[in-house]
Amino acid sequence: MPAGVGDTVRVEYVSRVPRPPLNGLIDDLYYLEGAPPYARLMLPPSPAAFLVVNFGAPFRIRAGTDIQTAEYLDGCVVTTPTRALEFGYPPRTRSVGVHFKPWGLAPFLPMPAAELCDQPVTVEQVWGRPAIAELRDRLATADGPHEMLTLLEEELMRRLGDAAGLGLVCHTGRIIAATSGAVAIGDLRVAAGVSSTHLAQRFKELIGVTPKRLARSYRFAATVFSINPAEPIDWADLASSAGYFDQAHFGHEFRAFTGLTPTRYVEVRRQFLREHPGHALDSWPLPAD
Repeated sequence: MPAGVGDTVRVEYVSRVPRPPLNGLIDDLYYLEGAPPYARLMLPPSPAAFLVVNFGAPFRIRAGTDIQTAEYLDGCVVTTPTRALEFGYPPRTRSVGVHFKPWGLAPFLPMPAAELCDQPVTVEQVWGRPAIAELRDRLATADGPHEMLTLLEEELMRRLGDAAGLGLVCHTGRIIAATSGAVAIGDLRVAAGVSSTHLAQRFKELIGVTPKRLARSYRFAATVFSINPAEPIDWADLASSAGYFDQAHFGHEFRAFTGLTPTRYVEVRRQFLREHPGHALDSWPLPAD
């Protein structure tokens, strides 16, 4: 039996939604500590960005098979990805982080999000060495997870800036999210009163991907989360109900997003659920070993 199988107490996960106005940009702040379920986890691309402040040994990220694995000691910043990320964890990990809405990271970045697309960077590269060193010191000496999240929220409030075009991208992005990507981008452009080029440029600058790509991510994520690995799956019906042209189109999207066929994806999900029932991380990452 693999180490940790059936052990649901080896990871502590604390999460909360921040106060306004951050809640319009952020899904949640979280604290994570413990032994990862696997040494390597594959994270399929999702319509979200995230920031991690790390306190343990370095972790590693590989953003695609054509990119070398990089090591992250202070943490990382990841804009909305278009490919799966592979995370390599030490035997024990401890961190706090932020799950941003796709557009939520932009007010905290000193550069266009497009420059970071599928290129994870350290927090130091975004906020500078003195700032992240001071933040990590304050977080590391906080009295427990809840105080750490309060300090992180205060730091984000302090750093909250403006981003040109954020209102347009937020409004359009929320419609894409509410429809799980099942919306005509042309209709959104017309409703917003801007050209398709302008809308795409704003999305690239603030999210890192175009509206069409973001819609693909939302549709894929919604489809995957609708799968119950414990039940038989009618792939043709699932593809049709999700709005894919046919089952072949659906399979192509699955491979593009995860590198796996739909049936292999379900096999790996079942492996996770079988070996780590009730685990705090059982909803999206997959074993990469």
